[in-house]
Amino acid sequence: MKTIRKHGELLALFLFAFAFFIVFKYGPLYGVVIAFKDFKVVDGIWGSPWVGFQHFQELFQSSDFYRLLKNTLLLNFYQLVFAFPAPIILAILLNEVRSRYFQRFIQTTMYLPHFVSWVIMSGLLIYFLSPTTGIMADIMGWFGKEPIFFMGKKEYFRSIVVGSSILKDLGWGSIIYFAALSGINPEIQESAIIDGANRWQRIIRINVPSIMPTVSIMFILSLGGFLSANFEQIINLLNPVTFETGDVIDTYVYRVGLQQFQYSYTAAIGLFKSLVGLVLILGANLTVKKLSKGENGLW
Repeated sequence: MKTIRKHGELLALFLFAFAFFIVFKYGPLYGVVIAFKDFKVVDGIWGSPWVGFQHFQELFQSSDFYRLLKNTLLLNFYQLVFAFPAPIILAILLNEVRSRYFQRFIQTTMYLPHFVSWVIMSGLLIYFLSPTTGIMADIMGWFGKEPIFFMGKKEYFRSIVVGSSILKDLGWGSIIYFAALSGINPEIQESAIIDGANRWQRIIRINVPSIMPTVSIMFILSLGGFLSANFEQIINLLNPVTFETGDVIDTYVYRVGLQQFQYSYTAAIGLFKSLVGLVLILGANLTVKKLSKGENGLW
């Protein structure tokens, strides 16, 4: 009771977060059983007949499965290679800016796209990339090139998705890394300057190692959603021409689950994605701990 009185405000804040996760995250987990049932709304979850692993067999034997898996893996791989390091680089560059006013101006400018919905963002992208009215068409015209209908060519779709992700979330994603850089002891930097280290050497020898624990945690967490894609982004950019390279597992679940009412089948897909994400997180955490000799990792 003494502890409760002493930390009552913190416990109250914790209870709100705890209740949120219980109600909206852990509570609905009992519905996962429909992945092993032939779910019918009229029969309910427990009244529907068991079918075992039938839906998983249908998924792995589906003609669409490997195409969806390939598209999802490639998109997330490109995101990991290009979009994941981008906020880290931006945070390091901003940390080296000496003018605080200029630094805050750049930060504010880079944060703003994050608050724009993907519906608006996608509309702007489609307009800018238009071969008739888009800015890209004008730029290509200046160099004597013929305009390209980027949104009408499947080979450009993944690049557009990754590029727009970087544009939208670059500034927002850099916040956590910028905060980690701000926590570096200034005395370490001063000692390095006295020892004759230039700016590049201080970045490589001090800044980067100091934020590696944060980078490791964010990397591990990002792998948890490796079979997921930004549904709002892709569904707004996808069109029949780019369907071959842009259709991913999440858009397939939307079509089959919500439009065709195959709830059990899509629940099996969601469970498959979650299990793969769990394995990736456990494997990444183990790898990071071994590489860092136990210093970094989630647990």
